[in-house]
Amino acid sequence: MIKKLTLTWAVALLTTSSIVQSQDWVEAAPQRQQATHKSLASAEKLIRDGKFESITSVLVALNGQLAYEAYFDQGGREALRNTRSATKTVAGMLLGQAIADGLVPGVKTPILPLLAPQLLQWRTDPKKKAISFEDLITMSGPLECDDWNQWSRGNEERMYIVEDWVDFYWSLPNRGFPEWTPKPADSPYGRAFSYCTAGVTTVGVALENAVKQPLERYAMQRLFTPLGISQAQWQKLPLGPVQNGGGLSLRSRDLLKLGQVYLDKGRWQGRQIISSDWVNQSLQPRSRMEDGTDYGYLWWLHKFQVGDRKLPTYAMNGAGGNSVQVVPDLNAVVVITTTNFEVRNAPKLTLQLLTGHVFPALAVVTKTEQ
Repeated sequence: MIKKLTLTWAVALLTTSSIVQSQDWVEAAPQRQQATHKSLASAEKLIRDGKFESITSVLVALNGQLAYEAYFDQGGREALRNTRSATKTVAGMLLGQAIADGLVPGVKTPILPLLAPQLLQWRTDPKKKAISFEDLITMSGPLECDDWNQWSRGNEERMYIVEDWVDFYWSLPNRGFPEWTPKPADSPYGRAFSYCTAGVTTVGVALENAVKQPLERYAMQRLFTPLGISQAQWQKLPLGPVQNGGGLSLRSRDLLKLGQVYLDKGRWQGRQIISSDWVNQSLQPRSRMEDGTDYGYLWWLHKFQVGDRKLPTYAMNGAGGNSVQVVPDLNAVVVITTTNFEVRNAPKLTLQLLTGHVFPALAVVTKTEQ
């Protein structure tokens, strides 16, 4: 995705307090940190030598503790990292919180009634009238929207050049399914995957209307502050609301927290932040990509080949190869941030770093400690 310089920015800041500081990471014992750093030494050298272009940070949590933290730019620990679409997953987390708060009945709730009156014109279309939160957070909506197809009418690059991004989505035509394309009914899980940033953008606006306050404020109250996250920098839509389709900037340590809270079934430092039921629902496969990768509620569900084993992970992924990988078999969370936005096949570079170096190294560390 090409970064749009015309987008305005909103900064949500909460003054750091002793409470917030106490909710930061517990660092692993020195022996575990040393073992993890030693195991990742060769990977770190490759990163510094530019083998993976511009990696800006790599962090690893093992057994709920910070075991490895390295920065490869001038920003360091306090830099807010724009991981692009990796933060789409936050929209799913906020939807789960809104459902828990009784502000949204559930994932089957239609979205159109929660949007502005000017969209009334689309409510006569039965397919559009039926579009639910679940359709859009599983990347399987019925409208013709595909960021991975440059010819798609709903490609995100076309959205960025108009003023009303929500209307952009709802004005799209219905998807067609020619004979050589699997229909939803013939697809795994009964949904045809089509990656659509515009759909997640409209989810954010509908959520803001449902919670009846700026979504960045709700996010701070119901997600970030309980996790000890004090800074969040949001992109904003041209007409005002914050963008949930990506571009939310957080510290690398805070991205790691978002992965850890899902690894721990919604808990952070002994406190239930997100309901375990929502975590479980989010990580169920809901649609499938052509390469066999499954997708949950704005979570990527991978099975990586690492040596002679298949390693399942669930992940928050974004342009440039930015990634938050949750690895249950290793009781680990890995954050990789980059600025490889203009690098061809950047996600493959991150994949090579993960499967060829990081995951094998962590497997050795965890096996040694058993």
